[in-house]
Amino acid sequence: MKKIVFGATAAAVVAAGTFGAVSANASAPAAAPAAVVRADAGNDNLQQSTHLTVEAATKAAQATLDAAEKENQRVSVAVVDRNGNTIVTLRGDGAGPQSYESAEKKAFTAVSWNAPTSELAKRLTNAPTLKDIPGTLFLAGGAPVTAKGAPIAGIGVAGAPSGDLDEKFAQAGVAALGK
Repeated sequence: MKKIVFGATAAAVVAAGTFGAVSANASAPAAAPAAVVRADAGNDNLQQSTHLTVEAATKAAQATLDAAEKENQRVSVAVVDRNGNTIVTLRGDGAGPQSYESAEKKAFTAVSWNAPTSELAKRLTNAPTLKDIPGTLFLAGGAPVTAKGAPIAGIGVAGAPSGDLDEKFAQAGVAALGK
């Protein structure tokens, strides 16, 4: 009997405390709303940029893969945006396992320096530490995509027997965007 009485008493104390807390909160004055801070950026603080659509990137990647297939080459192709983020990657039938990652790195390298990776590879003679920059690959096979002279994307190809072929196919992808 003591346990039941003690339990009922404890429940009553908890209920009274909860009711008192709710009542106290209900009668307290409402806090003033926090001031809304607005900062509209002026036009001098804004910059517009151009990006490839997924459809355009896919068109370029498919044109690249088609160019390679016409020459019986098994390659992977990657299209990255201005920030180096992959938009689309296609791995051709029979492309080597290393080609996927190499294509992405070549595309990133091309867009980062707004130059074909074959040209960038030549710079290693004077600046050999360029190759140490994470995510880059200084081998022929990457081509930048530009709009109004500025890089907006990169196309990278890997898997052909030579970087010259890889780059030729990447250029076919760039050309497809102009059609």
